[in-house]
Amino acid sequence: MSLLKRSDHPLARRERWKLGEIVFWVAIAAVYFVFPKSLVLASQILIAGLFALSLDLILGYAGIVTLGHAAYFGVGAYAAGLLAKHGWTEPVSGLFIAALASALVGWLSSFLVLRGGDLARLMTTLGIAALLYELANRASPITGGVDGLQGVEIAKVLGVFGFDLYGRTAFGYTLVVVFALFVVARAWVNSPYGLSLRAIRENPVRARAVGVPLHRRLVTVYIVSAAFAGVAGALLTQTTQFVALDVLSFQRSANLLIMLIIGGTATLYGGFVGAAIFMLVQNQLASINPTYWLFYLGLLLIVITLFLRRGVVGGLLIARERWFLKRAAR
Repeated sequence: MSLLKRSDHPLARRERWKLGEIVFWVAIAAVYFVFPKSLVLASQILIAGLFALSLDLILGYAGIVTLGHAAYFGVGAYAAGLLAKHGWTEPVSGLFIAALASALVGWLSSFLVLRGGDLARLMTTLGIAALLYELANRASPITGGVDGLQGVEIAKVLGVFGFDLYGRTAFGYTLVVVFALFVVARAWVNSPYGLSLRAIRENPVRARAVGVPLHRRLVTVYIVSAAFAGVAGALLTQTTQFVALDVLSFQRSANLLIMLIIGGTATLYGGFVGAAIFMLVQNQLASINPTYWLFYLGLLLIVITLFLRRGVVGGLLIARERWFLKRAAR
């Protein structure tokens, strides 16, 4: 029996870029030319999408539930802001340092978060985020407290591209960073390592029985997720040149979870689609009815949860699979 060629191996097929994925990223890049007056909002959506991707790594693929993922987003945001305020204004190295800071906090908190079951994890992550929020509030001489961290100035990207009011540099810079991290995450979850995370999520007892090191896998993905969230927070700081206290708030964690539910978990693209839908709907509804826009957003979330249980992207994937099955049955 001849061996399978590498190109015919199931893992190799999973790693191939599909046409829809290429179109997705080309369409995002085209925003620069098609919507030149909306680049600031587009940058915010990309940052929120990266933040949602970081949550998808632990919730969608590893099954780690959390209500305090904003803790790592906030650590990255404050790390980048404090660096810039005290003279370290180079943006790319600032992202790396922010990622390391968030990864360190993620590693330290993993000893608490990964000890118990789902309910314990929810309460522990919520408590960690609340502690960091209050710490940032109390340390107002350093963080600015409720007034936010001001005086943040970021140097030109690669010494050439300066941040402008129209968001051109911010969008290009954000898109490059987000796409690079997405490529890393995509390769990771489609590798045997990523498949082992799914095995842990689906049946941890069986995964342990076949030799998967559960705790080591969960700690690693938790640290990587925290680093990704830290980069998202640092991008927000660098593109807005300001850090508000709400980067550590429960509301940000809750909005993040809503984005991922709308888009779909364990899809990689769900976070970006959910972030785009949430932020565009939020802006539109807030302009129509600033007082009661949350009511309509709640209705949208209920409808998506009831009729698209795997979110928008998950629903599209299911519809695609059914179409192929019907076509093959003819």
